[in-house]
Amino acid sequence: MAAFPLPPGSVIGILGGGQLGRMLAQAAARLGFDAAILEREHDAPAGRVAARVIEGAYDDPDALARLAEVAGVVTYEFENVPAASVERLVSLGAEVAPGPRALAVAQDRFEEKTFLNANGAPTVAFAAANTPDEAIAAVTSIGAPALMKTRREGYDGKGQRWVEHAADAARIFAGLGSVPVIVEAPAEFVRELSVIAARGRDGSTAVYPLAENHHEQGILRRSLAPAHASPALTEQAERIARRVLQGLEYVGVIGIELFELKDGRLLVNEIAPRVHNTGHWTQDGCEVDQFEQHIRAVAGWPLGPTAATARVEMLNLLGDEVDGWKKFASEAETRIHLYGKREAKPGRKMGHVNKVKPLR
Repeated sequence: MAAFPLPPGSVIGILGGGQLGRMLAQAAARLGFDAAILEREHDAPAGRVAARVIEGAYDDPDALARLAEVAGVVTYEFENVPAASVERLVSLGAEVAPGPRALAVAQDRFEEKTFLNANGAPTVAFAAANTPDEAIAAVTSIGAPALMKTRREGYDGKGQRWVEHAADAARIFAGLGSVPVIVEAPAEFVRELSVIAARGRDGSTAVYPLAENHHEQGILRRSLAPAHASPALTEQAERIARRVLQGLEYVGVIGIELFELKDGRLLVNEIAPRVHNTGHWTQDGCEVDQFEQHIRAVAGWPLGPTAATARVEMLNLLGDEVDGWKKFASEAETRIHLYGKREAKPGRKMGHVNKVKPLR
């Protein structure tokens, strides 16, 4: 078992080789750590910037054993890592952060909202359904229109459908694969916000300024940060973030998506136990960005300051939008972050840019 804080030269293990793993590996390198990526694809974005790559599936026992052997701590870049893989790493003596509890809560939307409500983080009304009849009953109870989502997996708008009438619930349940679902009441929100927060091994917390987010077809298009927010709204978001972090006994960075209602209340939409797309603005707008903060936290280092140093508009580059890199490179206020993916597909996140302006 590793002793914390980990000294420079230690190995940070990362499950997943996509863009978040890539940026985590880059942050680890800045702090003097070596990143070891476990990934199925030998040419994954993170693998090309990491000190070493362990090729294998996330549930490959041999690959997990090799990762546990070399890493002082293991983290993950996305929440759909098999829970059994984390349990396997722990059984091998590896330290995993965030821990299994955070993963279990985030992997099941019903468990997630139940946890949030129990820890003083309000959400929309919701109900679970496992059969067509239960789906009809859930929509009838919640009231139509309602949003039906698969309890597990699904991201960027996938795995969810609106139910306009209770009579449609059974058909939509079947269309989602006849798997367990959660039915949610709609949120009458004025805007979508998010807060990125971190908790260290010593229980200390650090919260970033709010970001205002705009989605298209379920995919984040841009974030504006720091969002214009009253002190009361900011305090409310920070209180929610700290309750979530403490309730999970969390270690690392977490993303919390929020709805701001007309009356100024905040509801939690969902949590992500990892660095988050809506926190990419911190790379060029904060003293310590979310990626370095996550590495600091899991390695047992002191958390860094989260104050904003600039106002940032973060734009996701989807598909062939990445071909506009020459234009972005010519703009003095624009910082480019490309993920090194070999093929641009429609809707695929190929990179992002941060347009930086002075704070005022």
